[in-house]
Amino acid sequence: MSTAQRIETALSQIAPRLRRIRQKKDLTLAELSKATGISTSTLSRLESGQRKPSLELLLPIVAALGVPFDEVVTPPRIEDPRVLQKSTRTDGRTLTPLSVHQGEPQAFKMSIPATDRDPEPRTHSGYEWIYVLSGRLRLVLGEHDIIMGTGEAAEFDTRNPHWFGSTGAGAVEILSMFGKQGERIHVRARPPGEVRR
Repeated sequence: MSTAQRIETALSQIAPRLRRIRQKKDLTLAELSKATGISTSTLSRLESGQRKPSLELLLPIVAALGVPFDEVVTPPRIEDPRVLQKSTRTDGRTLTPLSVHQGEPQAFKMSIPATDRDPEPRTHSGYEWIYVLSGRLRLVLGEHDIIMGTGEAAEFDTRNPHWFGSTGAGAVEILSMFGKQGERIHVRARPPGEVRR
């Protein structure tokens, strides 16, 4: 449930609570109107959900009813923001999701072992952003062959043939964000055939 939906649900619970508390206190709408200075018709519309509650209306009503404010208005419950990390392994790589929503973009932490594999460039729609957390990453993008160190980032259109992996000298750990949104390539690229050391 989105934050907006949770707020809407919390607001919709105010009307029946007001009616229930008023009736429990054995007060009529006319009596509550006299105690608060709010018209009977406004109170009636508030209790039936036809009028949106506001602090200006709720504060005098809560005071007249003699109940704590949070008995009438319960703040929407905020879900635990932590992402449950369930890693998967593919081709020796460990992929840990860092986002839970199915929308865009998706964020991952990826651990790539120290293997000296031949690049196998591929293409697909979307954009990818990569940040090197530790180790050295080899990125093959189109005609460029780039070595990226810790703290370096690249962003590219995945419709360009690309591949990334360990340089073979040690394991590498990266953050990867993948989505359909993005901009043009933002990599430091050397001329074809020249590998940055």
